[in-house]
Amino acid sequence: MELLRVAMPLVVPFRTSFGTQHTRDVLLVRVVTPEAEGWGECVALAEPVYSSEYVEGAQHVLRTHLVPRLLAAQRPDAAGVAVMLAGVRGHRMAKGALEMAVLDAELRATGLSLASRLGAVRERVPCGVSVGIADSVEQLCEWVSGYAEEGYLRVKLKIEPGWDVEPVRAVRERFADLPLQVDGNGAYTLDDAAALGALDAFDLLMLEQPLAADAVRDHARLAERLATPLCLDESITSVTAAVDAIELGACRIVNIKAGRVGGYLEARRIAEACALRDVPVWCGGMVETGLGRAANVALAATPGFTLPGDTSASARFYAQDLTEPFVMSDGRLDVPAGPGLGVTPLPAVLAQVTTAVERVRG
Repeated sequence: MELLRVAMPLVVPFRTSFGTQHTRDVLLVRVVTPEAEGWGECVALAEPVYSSEYVEGAQHVLRTHLVPRLLAAQRPDAAGVAVMLAGVRGHRMAKGALEMAVLDAELRATGLSLASRLGAVRERVPCGVSVGIADSVEQLCEWVSGYAEEGYLRVKLKIEPGWDVEPVRAVRERFADLPLQVDGNGAYTLDDAAALGALDAFDLLMLEQPLAADAVRDHARLAERLATPLCLDESITSVTAAVDAIELGACRIVNIKAGRVGGYLEARRIAEACALRDVPVWCGGMVETGLGRAANVALAATPGFTLPGDTSASARFYAQDLTEPFVMSDGRLDVPAGPGLGVTPLPAVLAQVTTAVERVRG
């Protein structure tokens, strides 16, 4: 196994309530078997601001705890990765990257696509785009206009206290029919209920994760005061967390990010649990390269994913993606049909952006 760090410059800075990204510091996992190789992408950010996980920490726990446990199993199968790593508490993003790499290698060896393995029912998926916090309302409207012209079928606006009602009002007034949602990334508290309630006037698809990740009961209280459906992101870390949130009335929609929940197999289990409760889900994004984007598109093509996700084209974030670029057509991306992820890093690009390589042997 290899742990690779790559530096991927963004076409424009991406600002949310917890910080601004200029370059994506990505941790990749490469698994080599006698039959095939597989790639995984860790979605942890450079700093522990989205969650407690961060890139350096993910690499450390992979090197010190997760990879040794997996290599000790000799020939681990992807379905058993989560069980083999269960003795290590938390670190879902690191675990998810390792499972993704093993799953990719396993599927490449058998000639099966990830989409097929996950049970995909569509060959194309609708694209949404996430729009960061801008320097001005006018700049925000220009960004949204550009994405609308490109054909995105849904736009998500990042918000924070002081940057919410007025920018959302401006976008809605200019784009009356645009499917629109907003994302607070946990920046609010229940004391902000009045300000959040003002967003009801703008016919939003949903209000995503306004409160802290562990404030599930407060989300339920907030949901009672709002007409806009609440969607949870950071709060959903497992099937159990999803079911508890739904039954408490904390959300009517769930954002599933495979890295956040420990991998694509757990992501499918969450989607199935939500479907049993008539709760729609969609695939969130973490500014992935083409590797993670391929896996996200495969996930978004499975049953239950009825809303456009953050499955934007490569050009949304990267002038040069790590893989062949994902290009949007008619507001949709094609689901990769080749073995495993269906994509691999472009050797020349990988060599150019790689900042470190660490090999871990059994």
